[in-house]
Amino acid sequence: MNIQIVVPCYNEEAVLAEAASQLDALLGHLIELGKISVDSRIVFVDDGSSDTTWAVIQEEARARYRVAGIKLSRNRGHQNALLAGMMYVNGDAVITIDADLQDDINAIERMVDAYLEGNDIVYGVRADRSTDSRFKRGTAVAFYRLLALFGLEMVHNHADFRLMGRRVIEALREYREVNLYLRGIVPLIGFRSTSIEYERKERFAGESKYTINKMVKLALDGITSFSTVPLQIITIFGFAVFAGSMVISAWVLWVVFFTNRAVPGWASTVLPMYFLGGIQLLCLGIVGEYLGRIYGEVKSRPRYFVDQTIGLSTDERPIQRVGSVELHH
Repeated sequence: MNIQIVVPCYNEEAVLAEAASQLDALLGHLIELGKISVDSRIVFVDDGSSDTTWAVIQEEARARYRVAGIKLSRNRGHQNALLAGMMYVNGDAVITIDADLQDDINAIERMVDAYLEGNDIVYGVRADRSTDSRFKRGTAVAFYRLLALFGLEMVHNHADFRLMGRRVIEALREYREVNLYLRGIVPLIGFRSTSIEYERKERFAGESKYTINKMVKLALDGITSFSTVPLQIITIFGFAVFAGSMVISAWVLWVVFFTNRAVPGWASTVLPMYFLGGIQLLCLGIVGEYLGRIYGEVKSRPRYFVDQTIGLSTDERPIQRVGSVELHH
């Protein structure tokens, strides 16, 4: 069994050497046990880093024959870096894991065992998030609850630590989204799957590259790519406001024609104007989010370009089919 471990990297110079060392030792152990073949390797994907990440990858690839590297032409985001690695390598199965070593690499052996038992997808699920800050844990819980509320099929407490068999990777090629959200796409593929729990560790070195802005963008990509519930909420809310307006209008007409209490006032004019104006802007903002993503999808621009590789032979470059034309990366 040939496995390829894909590791996306963005400004991870502080942790790469240790990640390469630990993952290389793990592959060596699995090879000795006869669970994987000697052709298995670790592939680091440099997502347009501005530090010496690529230089470290090159150094590790020259020092360790099981280490290889892919350098993207510019920063394309975590999800695109993952996709680039998965699409570029061959192997019976691909494992994706972040470079910070917070995900327990010892769970990889159990993932391989689960795959050998017949599972096409093995999700790494965090059993404990005590190493995360209170803010990170709180936002994660809110994130999963929000996505569940909008009807997304998600694996709770799963990020991007997973094993996927070759036919899952080939099925993933058929998804052409520009706004990628792999945590939502992979469960849609189907096939037999299972989960492996593990204890999340402290980050080995450096700082997390997932800022608040990136987390918010990821959440928006997940919601707008897989759910139309926000648009349905607009429809329901619009109907509720319309119904309320009809009731208020009827009350105003009753006061005017059947009582002498009709006193023109500032509040009765200004407050409804502000309320309706705010609702309209909110609804336009939600519609705008969907339109912006449709705009990106319609243009169908390439999701990434590979600038350089190291440790990958040319015969391992897979074919990507676009329509009826076959293109090499």
